[in-house]
Amino acid sequence: MDPMYAVNLVLCIIILVLGYWGFRKNKDSVPLYIGVAFGLFGLSHLSILLGLKETLGVALIVVRLLAYLIVIFALYKVVK
Repeated sequence: MDPMYAVNLVLCIIILVLGYWGFRKNKDSVPLYIGVAFGLFGLSHLSILLGLKETLGVALIVVRLLAYLIVIFALYKVVK
């Protein structure tokens, strides 16, 4: 078990929960988008911890790309 991926997974889960909490409290979708994006990053970290990095190589790239696009969209909503 790589401690770096384990710490990243825990932090992603915390950000996911805080994003959902921020959405429920303020009815603002931006924290939810950011939380979902970090949830996807967390899935990629979990996959690596479970030893699925080689098996899910392309899928992990797609998941991370989607997560980055969600963060970009959330930041665009803040700027707009």
